Amino acid sequence: MLEEAVVTCPACWQDIVLELDLSGGSARYAEDCPVCCRPMTVSLHVDSEGGFEVSVEPESD
Repeated sequence: MLEEAVVTCPACWQDIVLELDLSGGSARYAEDCPVCCRPMTVSLHVDSEGGFEVSVEPESD
């Protein structure tokens, strides 16, 4: 199941849309911002009822 979420890039502060695949459950992964190309860490939490929360933070070295 794909969902879209609007988040703010932690590097350039632009709002961006992430397409999230909820079928795999909770996940943490790196993705580049489509505006500034800087990497960020995406944290996705999917609950047992299909609800989800997503947050982003700068990619740590």
